Amino acid sequence: MGESQQSVERAACPGTADRCPSAEETDLLQRWNALATGFRELTDELLAEAQREVGLPPSSLEVLCFLVASPDQAAPMRLLSQTLGFSTAGTTGVVDRLADAGLVERRPSGSDRRVTYAALTPPGRQTATTAAKVFADAVRRRVVEPLGEEGFASFARAFRTLGIADEPCAGPAGSH
Repeated sequence: MGESQQSVERAACPGTADRCPSAEETDLLQRWNALATGFRELTDELLAEAQREVGLPPSSLEVLCFLVASPDQAAPMRLLSQTLGFSTAGTTGVVDRLADAGLVERRPSGSDRRVTYAALTPPGRQTATTAAKVFADAVRRRVVEPLGEEGFASFARAFRTLGIADEPCAGPAGSH
């Protein structure tokens, strides 16, 4: 590397050049940031499409779509927080709003009094089913069709390999 290139690198990164990320590391981080940003933006677009159709905010749609695909169409509040990336207070707020709308109810755990479940009500099941169909259709059009079934399956396997996603449930939702 020429003297002028080293000067540019040092000027761009305070301190010594050995403390700066290499060009390879910078490229890796830029590609990762593009992937993460793209995934967030795509998710936001998919949720916005469902929001236009169903009329609920994205956070509510995420909860409803998660619950409709969960065993017994219910899940512990803590699992909702962890899976959807909401804070405990954020999850409580979303579930409160959905409960006020009559779409979910809180149920105590039969085995652990510290655990509270969010569960779909009958009207919640209808709304969640509609939301899930709209969201699934958007995923199919925006993700599965461009990638192809095998490309989408490969994408999902990659996330499972990294320990980011669980294996899909066996059988249709609610059959557990």
